[in-house]
Amino acid sequence: MWALTTLLLLAPSSGQAAALEKPTLSLHPPWTTVFKGERVTLRCDGDRPLVLELRPVSTLWYLGHLLLPSHRASIEVQAPGAYRCQTRGAPVSDPVHLSVSTDWLILQVPFAAVFEGEPLVLRCRGWYDKAVYKLHYYRDGRAVRFFASSANYTVPQARAGDSGRYQCSGTMRIPVESAPMFSAKVAVTVQELFPAPVLQVAGRPEGGGVVLRCDTRLHPRKRAAPLQFAFYKYSRAVRRFGPAAEYTVPEPEVEELESHWCEAATASRSVRKRSAWLPLPGRGPAPDAPTAAPHPQAAAWAPGNNPPSSRKPLGSASGPEATSIPDATSAGPQVPAGRAAPACAPLEPLEQPAGAPGPDVDQLLREMRLLRGLLSRAVLELQGAQASPGRRAMPELHAPRSAGTPGTPGTPETSPARS
Repeated sequence: MWALTTLLLLAPSSGQAAALEKPTLSLHPPWTTVFKGERVTLRCDGDRPLVLELRPVSTLWYLGHLLLPSHRASIEVQAPGAYRCQTRGAPVSDPVHLSVSTDWLILQVPFAAVFEGEPLVLRCRGWYDKAVYKLHYYRDGRAVRFFASSANYTVPQARAGDSGRYQCSGTMRIPVESAPMFSAKVAVTVQELFPAPVLQVAGRPEGGGVVLRCDTRLHPRKRAAPLQFAFYKYSRAVRRFGPAAEYTVPEPEVEELESHWCEAATASRSVRKRSAWLPLPGRGPAPDAPTAAPHPQAAAWAPGNNPPSSRKPLGSASGPEATSIPDATSAGPQVPAGRAAPACAPLEPLEQPAGAPGPDVDQLLREMRLLRGLLSRAVLELQGAQASPGRRAMPELHAPRSAGTPGTPGTPETSPARS
């Protein structure tokens, strides 16, 4: 009877085993590339079955497909390869790739994935920790930072644009200063924390109005960091950031549902992403409105695609209201009476008949021709003065003479004497 009870306590149920998540494998120090001969520590952290154990739960370690002899929660390694671990009843962890180098210079990057809004730290390290001088960091072949001596390259809040292939170069004194040395290139990827939200109609409450939901999902590894949501109508915030992902549009504003959009952000606002305008069933997008979701770094009042022509124009949040241009001077498309102009539409330049410049252009051309004539006469007179050294008269600029007028430039005209 005692043996049967012990077996029941030791055997976890299939449902409990399925509920266990894969363990997390960490590396100390947290760099994926080390010099040959250095040892690093791997630690396996994961859930344990909630059963009575008569002996410690063992941990399985793998190097590639090879099972390592150790069963402790942490091990020291120095061989390159992909390491994984597994605890009892849980799936195998994600691999950690360790590289071993014999170069003079290596670029060390974090072993764990870097997400949007998190700091990205890169370390250029010399052999036997020798100081590196004239240090350059490169991304995709372009220099991004220079240091006079050894220093880490840090991006306080990483973005997707910080992904790329990184490399570093510098000199070392071994014992005199060497020629520039280059490390191997290392790929760095900044993971997306959450996709751009999508604003959807969630339903109609009994009291009236429409419930809107700002829908997005955090990365599975970052589910512990809750998001906050804000809702906007045109450029005006109808609800500030808060934990609720739903907003109820009052019944009087239901007819303007298309003017709403939302924004999702982390609690620190280090990552903020905006949705597109609310799409309504049966209504296609405006002819001049793109349907793609906006870029996370779009303007604060523009969610990415222009509102349809039935919406009111967006007001500026920092300046006076724009005044309308009379229809008589506008060559763009005319807006029918009783219908608002498209919001955020770019101003079209005034069109003019082909080949007929405006009066200002004609005046400018006449002045340019007159100036060119005056300059030509000045050049000719200077050339004549240089050809006659004894003549020291300074050239004078006169208005253009009509064809056939007698006289020499600079000499006053004399009328013939009458008899």
